[in-house]
Amino acid sequence: MTGAAPLAGEVALVTGAARNIGAAVALRLARDGAAVALNARGAHLAEAEALAARIRAEGGRAIAVAADVADEAAVARMTAEVAGRLGPPTILVNNAAAAVAGAPPALALSAADWAAVLAANLTGAFLCAKAAIPGMQASGRGRILSMGSIRAGLGRPGNAHYTASKAGLEGLTRVLAREVGAHGITVNALIVGAIRTPEEAAYGPAGAVDALVLREQAVPRRGTPEDVAAAAAFLCGPEAGFVTGQCLVVDGGWLMR
Repeated sequence: MTGAAPLAGEVALVTGAARNIGAAVALRLARDGAAVALNARGAHLAEAEALAARIRAEGGRAIAVAADVADEAAVARMTAEVAGRLGPPTILVNNAAAAVAGAPPALALSAADWAAVLAANLTGAFLCAKAAIPGMQASGRGRILSMGSIRAGLGRPGNAHYTASKAGLEGLTRVLAREVGAHGITVNALIVGAIRTPEEAAYGPAGAVDALVLREQAVPRRGTPEDVAAAAAFLCGPEAGFVTGQCLVVDGGWLMR
């Protein structure tokens, strides 16, 4: 890693870091000087390992760590592993989320569907924060950042479980900000719009998805994972020490409609 290193000395744990937004955030934080632990599970762990190797090849410090963020014991083990190998996390990025293809209406969701998405998206963020905060308190500083969604503000039909989980992250962000601010820890969220990723194919041909999104945005281009990573780098960095309990929208102007 070369150039300015505003995050030198920090240890970042990024959940769901194998691909897309999580990978972009992990790479950006590493290039800003942080040692980075890339969380993934299952088949995605190999991708996280490859990205960690890339960061190390660029001169950074990075490891891949396996854990289901909805499993409290697994989160505790992951946090202890990161602390042992890199140091206690001073930055936590809650990016892991359940993949939800299509837009099933609320009445089509089973209780199991609902519980699985809430567990991954909301309970996972709570468990990771709960595990990381004691180390941050001991360090006298910390940054917690969660990835929300404009769906919570738009109230679009379908995917009620996903939308509810992202709305819950906003509330959790504000409560935690109040509770840990005295320890030098800030807690914020990014409210993310339509970011171009391969998974969009579930919603139709690329051209049709682009046309739909661009009609809604003020900025006439598609958002990228790097756009989200840039905002994350600011909120995780030293210049955002007086910013907490905030939900910063990164959506090209969609939500303001």
